[in-house]
Amino acid sequence: MCDTCGCGHPRDPSHDHDHGHTHGHPHASAHGHPPPVRTIEVQMPALALNQRHADQNRGWFRAKGLRVFNLLSSPGSGKTALLERTLRDLPQAAAIVGDLQTDNDAVRLRASGAQAIQITTGATCHLDAHMVAHALEKLASDGLRFLFIENVGNLVCPASYDLGEDQRVVLLSVTEGEDKPLKYPVIFRNADLVLVTKCDLAEAVGFDREKALANIRQTAPQAKILEVSAKTGAGLDAWHAWLAG
Repeated sequence: MCDTCGCGHPRDPSHDHDHGHTHGHPHASAHGHPPPVRTIEVQMPALALNQRHADQNRGWFRAKGLRVFNLLSSPGSGKTALLERTLRDLPQAAAIVGDLQTDNDAVRLRASGAQAIQITTGATCHLDAHMVAHALEKLASDGLRFLFIENVGNLVCPASYDLGEDQRVVLLSVTEGEDKPLKYPVIFRNADLVLVTKCDLAEAVGFDREKALANIRQTAPQAKILEVSAKTGAGLDAWHAWLAG
């Protein structure tokens, strides 16, 4: 699925052996000597390059006086619905939206009257800092105070990529189950804020609030937790107050 980090590409058993070792010592397995184990950190160069771009983005954001929030979650958690309400309530805000295909979310957000720039990632299941830098070329930053980056819906790969944001917001909807923080701890561990979303549906789906909150606190003890509903407006005042810092 992801051309950058390699997730989603099935393992090819025919390439499991070490070609160099086998060709140099064809009888190694027969003599009972296992081939040497070699670990190659293929992700590190990509992350190092991403970090340079992220630092450049961060400098640009600070020079413009922007507070920038990276919104991360699984698909369907309510990121776009939350941003629709937020952009209507905060007139000095704009959004950058990441999806594999279509500009549907950006079109929805533009209906609020705010700027919304779409990044279509194709086969890449996360945003990286370089993609964001290109999107910034289209952003009219004068008068803006807040920039929201709606990351691709994915609880794995986006956790590794700094985009230059000030703070990370991870969304957990009541429809996803209480154990998501335990299943995907890395993305929650790096959160500054965890938003429990779609709270208007909690009773209908049998959401165990106390269990979910305990799991969030166990995985992300550093994060503030807020409970919101973009549909009813519940909790949005606290969300706006947190954004204002």
